[in-house]
Amino acid sequence: SVKLETVPPTCTQQGYTSYQCSRCDATEHRDIVPATGHKCPSQAFADLDTTQWYHEYTDYVIGNGLMNGVGNNRFAPNGSTTRAMLVTTLYRLADSPEVGEGSTFTDVAEDVGIAKGVTGTRFAPNSNVTREQAATFLYRFVTEYLKVEPAENTDLSVYKDADKISGYAKTAVAWATAEGLFQGFEDGTMQPKGTLTRAQMAKLLTILDTDA
Repeated sequence: SVKLETVPPTCTQQGYTSYQCSRCDATEHRDIVPATGHKCPSQAFADLDTTQWYHEYTDYVIGNGLMNGVGNNRFAPNGSTTRAMLVTTLYRLADSPEVGEGSTFTDVAEDVGIAKGVTGTRFAPNSNVTREQAATFLYRFVTEYLKVEPAENTDLSVYKDADKISGYAKTAVAWATAEGLFQGFEDGTMQPKGTLTRAQMAKLLTILDTDA
């Protein structure tokens, strides 16, 4: 009889290396057979490497329609995340709520405190989002839009560069760390002023959506 098992070494179809892509059809005798019925969303983009850490996260956001490519069969995993991109993904994560005539989700997001402008009159949609800004956007989305009580915060001393985190972002970064959204880099830093990449955003959205 045929049953479904997680047997990565026996998968013969390229891309079945992790997450949902690691499941393949195998017989009781563990015969090598092609993986079927488990498409790998990341394989649709020429610049996504299915052996990289982001594979399960890009699979999730692509498969669930939270993120799209940037054109020319590319996803740009190492590309920068802009403020507009992040707000757009939060709009999708919120199940695309209706907005008033002539308004955009950016307007709605600002009204509920998710995406505040960089000044009183300028939203700067094409500006890159830093890691601490991303934590702040997500924190506001969860607490002010979804009305979810935040989990206990983590002591920011876990990061070697905690003193580099802006005052306005400390609560959000502590929350994001407690939620597992941010874990820091191998050298123990948070790099709060570093630009959030699209692959990193995919991870944030996956964890946020699956833990919600």
